[in-house]
Amino acid sequence: MNIQSLPLLTIITFFPLIGIFIIFFISKKKENLIKVIANIVTALTFLISLTLLLGFDPQAEGMQFVEKVSWIPAIGVQYFMGIDGISLLLILLTTLLTFLATLSSWRVIDHRIKEYYIFMLLLEIGMVGVFTSLDLILFYVFWEVMLVPMYFLIGVWGGERKLYAAIKFFLYTLFGSVLLLLGILALYFYHHAVTGVYTFDALQMMAEGFTIPPKLQFWIFLAFFFGFAIKVPMFPFHTWLPDAHVEAPTAGSVILAGILLKMGTYGFIRFSLPILPDASRKFVPVIVVLSIIAIIYGALVAMMQKDWKSLVAYSSISHMGFVTLGMFALTPIGLQGSIIQQINHGISTGALFLIVGIVYERRHTRLISEYGGLSRIMPVYAAVFAIMMLSSIGLPGLNGFIGEFLILVGTFQVKWWWAAIAASGIILGAAYMLWLYQRVMFGKVTKEENLKMKDLNAREIAYFLPLIFLAFWIGLYPKPFLKVLEKPVNKIVQKVNPDYSQKKPDIIKKLFDHQEREGELPY
Repeated sequence: MNIQSLPLLTIITFFPLIGIFIIFFISKKKENLIKVIANIVTALTFLISLTLLLGFDPQAEGMQFVEKVSWIPAIGVQYFMGIDGISLLLILLTTLLTFLATLSSWRVIDHRIKEYYIFMLLLEIGMVGVFTSLDLILFYVFWEVMLVPMYFLIGVWGGERKLYAAIKFFLYTLFGSVLLLLGILALYFYHHAVTGVYTFDALQMMAEGFTIPPKLQFWIFLAFFFGFAIKVPMFPFHTWLPDAHVEAPTAGSVILAGILLKMGTYGFIRFSLPILPDASRKFVPVIVVLSIIAIIYGALVAMMQKDWKSLVAYSSISHMGFVTLGMFALTPIGLQGSIIQQINHGISTGALFLIVGIVYERRHTRLISEYGGLSRIMPVYAAVFAIMMLSSIGLPGLNGFIGEFLILVGTFQVKWWWAAIAASGIILGAAYMLWLYQRVMFGKVTKEENLKMKDLNAREIAYFLPLIFLAFWIGLYPKPFLKVLEKPVNKIVQKVNPDYSQKKPDIIKKLFDHQEREGELPY
């Protein structure tokens, strides 16, 4: 049987519904049973998602595992799913982090446990659906579905200012979603005006024969920009992020940083760049400037934080600045680096939020000044923290280095000084992360309460192991990840930057010319 003929995307997307249905009929007093079922369902969802690797062909053109059924024929809406290498990596990241976040919640969540796990499973449905949808309305439905459970996860199980953070998150995202919907409708009606066909099929919007006037592209791109930029979040739309991160429960922060932020960057890659190539090129200077500001601003503000979790939250702004910079360099290397860095950010920052959550669970404080000398008391914890901290700052041999290196190379090919300024963010990132590690892990044990803290237990070690494994795998052998990205990335660059090969800097041209003269082709 051809595995691509199976409705795997539907199964992966909606498998958590089984868990929701079972938990719904279990008494809320059976807390351990609810936890077991939720963890089993998220684990099985991850395992099922791995089967995509068995049938995925990195050399194939176009979308794979396609499922297409008429949904609302009166207005041209279809149940249309499919993936390429970009979607594949993000789906696997989503199912893995959801399982780890669910596992990390075992002891942390102590009230409304039934509702908590239902919302976690519903959130997974929305996130996976976003990365599989090829119909713009279906995409928008999943985009909105994930908003509701995240609002409740922050608002019910969050910290002291949880309601403020939840409402701020909801309003910011809803504002962006409304503009995104307006952009989708503009595309829909223009497509009908040109072709006579009402459809929300994203692939038809990208078809070679369908072109959108530059002026209309500008306005649609602007609508998409606000929807996606708020979700990233890009500077200056970032102000909701620190509040949401700090107040969210640990699992909520992991999902928020590891997956939800990637929905904005995924939207740019999947829709803005290939559908609106002319507008994308015009917006490059603006987005590059905003990205560089985010890289430096996020790092500087992170250095000033007294709250451990807030520091990690502001580091996300800096890291996502690198992602958008590489993306809008509009080069294959930059775009590949951007996607890899999205995966890296989910791994390293997700792990850092888990690391913060562990000490918060034991001490109930996130103030950096309350800690010191933890490496003596919690040596295994200190080792895990060291690996993920070095991953975050981009140490060679770990995953962060691969993403940042590719982004800087791809950006350098366009403007060397963009890369030079952005590189300062790597230095600042190393400064605040090393300083954090030094203050928390070394020195004297300043608080007597810290002496009673226990090292990582088996369950906690278990949810760090896959993240550590991936950090080393990508850092030491990124070829499998880059291979699945090659075809879709090249296709996007050909659409948005068709004359890329003629725009290589002189130093790159000279290098290629010299190698060809010497008989050493660079491929």
